[in-house]
Amino acid sequence: MRHGKKINPLGRKAAHRKAMLSNMACSLIEHKRIKTTVAKAKALRKFVEPLITKSKNDTTHSRRIVFSHLRQKHVVTELFGDVALKVASREGGYTRILRLGNRLGDNAEMCFIELVDFNDLYTNEKPKKSKSTRRSRGGSKKSQATSEVEANTTEVEATASEVESNTSEDSTSVDVQDDNQSNTSEQEQTKAVDESIEKETSDEEATDKNEQDIQDSETNQVDKKAENKEDKSA
Repeated sequence: MRHGKKINPLGRKAAHRKAMLSNMACSLIEHKRIKTTVAKAKALRKFVEPLITKSKNDTTHSRRIVFSHLRQKHVVTELFGDVALKVASREGGYTRILRLGNRLGDNAEMCFIELVDFNDLYTNEKPKKSKSTRRSRGGSKKSQATSEVEANTTEVEATASEVESNTSEDSTSVDVQDDNQSNTSEQEQTKAVDESIEKETSDEEATDKNEQDIQDSETNQVDKKAENKEDKSA
């Protein structure tokens, strides 16, 4: 019979069971959530929650006691650091078991065991609303300061508008100069084209005159030859 045997041996001897629970506790403190069977999770909860309670009192003695159970230095520093700060306002119930159903193969009931304060989905903390203060109608110091700030902002806006207007005027003047330059360049191009056309026409007229002079000289020579022939025949 099992009278008075409250510890679940988990099918292991005492040394194997202690080593397994120590490793599972280290994994839970390091990763804040692990997946295991429900029987192991219940045994782990009894093992790890007294250690978390011990971490609230950060002394050398409590650190040595926790280290005798966990046997990992970095896990002890994590427990007495981040975990202790999160758990400081909680008096117990540091872990939560979330059942996942049965495992294929051996049909063991599976679950997640996690630290309660590190799950953001289940926390009941609501964002605090910022308190809005009403302004008094009388001329207090705050109202005077705000009026001065508003006056300064209006002055800054006025100067900014003036700067923008000056920049717009400068840009318009630059555009006008560019238009004038483009017009002058177009006029120069048209003048150059007209001059080239006049040169071509003058060259053509000169060539025509030369051709006419040559033809006239040839006709005169022919006439002179004919006259000479007539004189000889006579």
